[in-house]
Amino acid sequence: MSDSDTEYQDHHEGTSDATPGGYDDARRPGEALFAVLLVVASFALLWNAYGISGFRALSAPGSVPMATAAIMVITSAIVLFRTLRLPKVTSESLSRDILPMTVIVLALMLVAYGVLLRPLGFLPTSALFLIGAVKFLSHRSWLFTLTVSLGSLALIWVVFRIVFTVLMPAGIMPEAEFMQFLRDLFSGGTN
Repeated sequence: MSDSDTEYQDHHEGTSDATPGGYDDARRPGEALFAVLLVVASFALLWNAYGISGFRALSAPGSVPMATAAIMVITSAIVLFRTLRLPKVTSESLSRDILPMTVIVLALMLVAYGVLLRPLGFLPTSALFLIGAVKFLSHRSWLFTLTVSLGSLALIWVVFRIVFTVLMPAGIMPEAEFMQFLRDLFSGGTN
């Protein structure tokens, strides 16, 4: 075991840190920045809510969104103030305990999935995502990666597209022709 492994086990002791905020008497890495982002996002929501109808009347369409956003601004400012008063935890780091590289890589893969879904379609985008994620997380052979990824994708496609008839972005795949081929195959070509 390396020193970093020992340090990691020493300060976590194999238990989950499910306390809201992590620790009652200390600030975890990145917690202050997150609190600042909450305040900024709350102000942005308040500004957008004000843009709906301004302060014309209590019954105006923007009054409930403005009230909700105002409460968000106040409570996030309280959270920020309390967070900044706490001392920093010295036994943790952002890259090891809060946002490890695995989380960053998978988050970027999910963003890429969302961007590519409409132009490429469900099947190719999901295949790329699953192959990349399984290979990255499992560190296993390409045979294992392709079998698990493509097998899972086939099962998902059959359940959602054929059984539940959920429409998915077709993209570059000739899915309509493939569906017709399957219909013809299972109907005995009697159409």
